[in-house]
Amino acid sequence: MKGHTLDSLGIRTWINAAGYLTRLGGNELPEEVSSAMREATGVFVDIAELQAIAAGIIARHTGAESGIVTAGATAALTLGAAACMAGLDPARMDALPHAANMPSEFIMMRAHRSSYDHAIRAAGAKIIDVGVNDQALNAGIRRTDTWEIESAISEKTAGFAFMATPHNLRELEVWARLGQKHGLPVLVDAAPWLPPVENLRLFCDAGASLVAFSGGKAIRGPQASGILCGQKELVASALLQQLDMNVVADNWRLPETLLPGGNLTAIPRHGIGRGFKVSKETIFGLIVALERFVARDHEGEFAEMEGILRAIADGLAGVRGLKTELRSASTTYRRPALELHFDEISLGLAAIDVARQLGQSSPPIQLTERLIAENILIVDPACLRRQHVSPIVSAIREILNQPANHSPFSQGQNNKQGDLKWEKLGN
Repeated sequence: MKGHTLDSLGIRTWINAAGYLTRLGGNELPEEVSSAMREATGVFVDIAELQAIAAGIIARHTGAESGIVTAGATAALTLGAAACMAGLDPARMDALPHAANMPSEFIMMRAHRSSYDHAIRAAGAKIIDVGVNDQALNAGIRRTDTWEIESAISEKTAGFAFMATPHNLRELEVWARLGQKHGLPVLVDAAPWLPPVENLRLFCDAGASLVAFSGGKAIRGPQASGILCGQKELVASALLQQLDMNVVADNWRLPETLLPGGNLTAIPRHGIGRGFKVSKETIFGLIVALERFVARDHEGEFAEMEGILRAIADGLAGVRGLKTELRSASTTYRRPALELHFDEISLGLAAIDVARQLGQSSPPIQLTERLIAENILIVDPACLRRQHVSPIVSAIREILNQPANHSPFSQGQNNKQGDLKWEKLGN
């Protein structure tokens, strides 16, 4: 049978200048990780035992009591929410996502709501948001006060949900103290906040009960991997709801290191996380990637990234209607980045037009579009190499050197959805 290659399938390969973007396949696996995964393909192991080994390694690097490998950070959040709701109760595990007979509400700061919290709701949870968005809207300085959090607590409350950023550690400490006061766990989404390595410990040290990290981003583990770490009983509950539980109850035990003291009253059936199973290859690959991540020279990597970004900025110098701004890792809180600011008035092109044309170039190029509404695209160097500088510079220059071809939203052009003109928007 003739083997397939990517070329034979006709799939386009992209230049990924958008970081560890899931829809482009995440990261480029280091050889040590892919080698470990290949080794795991040739053996059979008990997945619970392998997770127990992973738990010790994760605990050592995060400062948590325990941890497991999950099928990505989203799965970690769903499993974490399920653990907070069900605990070690097999009947509750069996009921989820139908949570009418158990505490199922998670209190969350309104300013933290995003499309990613669907992962929590997927477990059968309901999110109760509190506070205001004044800071985000520049309408004021307050977001959430402790009285708002406490007034939302009821017998239906299963825990707190918290979206971590480098700016809100002090807020997390407040939520953690309230959680301890009321006996409620705090589930933290820290998926993208690595490096620095110190962040592996940061959130547990601040009082989080469970923390979710991505394994397929900066850790550079398998793309469909994640970490859930935190309190031992909650991590054990999450694992029980993920494992293949088609077992003879009298012959099966969860490894003692995962749940000491025999706190299980019965063996649960397949749980809500059964579809989030992780393979032996994924677990072993993530273990190797995590050990490698902790030992890597991140400052040296950042220096190389900055060199690539400076080369791109130099190559784009003097291009009409474009301003570049290099941001260091200390300002992005993750890694260096290059902002491309487009002057839509002089170019006749908005950032969205540039992004679209880059996606149609050969090879196609993806930049970060987080600030696209502000006419800013960002070059994220996480997956870039020196050989990518020239095609990126050439593609952007070619697009911007075209004769002005005004965007439907640029100066003097009618908005297709009405008669608003650009001038009326104060620009």
